[in-house]
Amino acid sequence: MNFNYFTENLLRWYPLNRRDLPWRETRNPYIIWLSEIILQQTRVAQGLPYFHAFINKFPSVEALAGAPEEEILRTWQGLGYYSRARNLHACARNIVHERNGKFPDNYKKLLEMKGVGPYTAAAIASFAYREQIAVVDGNVYRVLSRFFGLDVDISSHQGKKAFGKLANEIIPAKTPDEYNQAIMEFGALQCVPKNPNCQQCPLRTRCHALQNGLVETLPVKEKKVKVKSRYFLYYHIQIDGHTVVRKRNEKDIWQGLFDFPLAEYSSLDRIVNIEPDSLDLPEKLRLLEPNYTISSEKPFKHLLTHQRIFASFVNIKFGANHKEALKKWVLSENYSLVNASSLESLGKPKLIVRYLNQEY
Repeated sequence: MNFNYFTENLLRWYPLNRRDLPWRETRNPYIIWLSEIILQQTRVAQGLPYFHAFINKFPSVEALAGAPEEEILRTWQGLGYYSRARNLHACARNIVHERNGKFPDNYKKLLEMKGVGPYTAAAIASFAYREQIAVVDGNVYRVLSRFFGLDVDISSHQGKKAFGKLANEIIPAKTPDEYNQAIMEFGALQCVPKNPNCQQCPLRTRCHALQNGLVETLPVKEKKVKVKSRYFLYYHIQIDGHTVVRKRNEKDIWQGLFDFPLAEYSSLDRIVNIEPDSLDLPEKLRLLEPNYTISSEKPFKHLLTHQRIFASFVNIKFGANHKEALKKWVLSENYSLVNASSLESLGKPKLIVRYLNQEY
């Protein structure tokens, strides 16, 4: 195989085309780990502001471990996949309390950390400690598949094994860190998923996909994600400058974040063209005769990897004279009544933030 041609051309291409990113200027495992967790399932342009926010708020693993979970989730707000933030916090605490503040210094030990899988462990091991271990992400799958003509399904166990084997056969012993950065950057900037500029590619003369008209069909991915639709009707309950919120503790989306009381339905028609009389409000609240405002006839739409959320909002305002009665109901339901400042500081799903800002 053309291993030397492949690696030498990538390593020549990289210094001339690489993006200037802060985590590439250090061997500090904390900074590298933080960047890798943030960039999972996330584009660099979207993740970069969050990286800076975390570094500014939590400049060390000790600072991150010592922060309350609510502050971690609030800083993560809008980035999605909130289990990453919870695992980040748990992992930081483990490093501080169980490992004397020191990160594991090799791939196998890094895999023991919560939220750290093979890709992240390989990235930290190679970038921080220069261990000869290949990173294999979506960009790497695409570059290897196209150049070497590997047509096994990348979502299958067999595919993951085949690509991992090939990646670790190629990686040079002297510069594993730079090579890993180079192949990921090459996939992000040059060998992109759609319409890559193959005529300007330094690997074009020996690229299997280009020579055989397979650029648009490689890599092979046969498994399709099943997307479930869910329909939420949120009750935005307010009284005397305060709002009712609930913490999502169940094992569901947005665990640990705060949203509003809601009713979930099985069809879209239950959350459109809403009339106050049709609301499934508890009788205790109905008797207080609140004022209702329907947010919009058009529901908000929020896409997750496996779920499509449609949500409508009903703003329900109570007079100040009903505050004590509402407090009793809030307490009985394990909700909270918070002022505007507290509401702003809480970690909330992006859907709730969009509603509060009226960003459809």
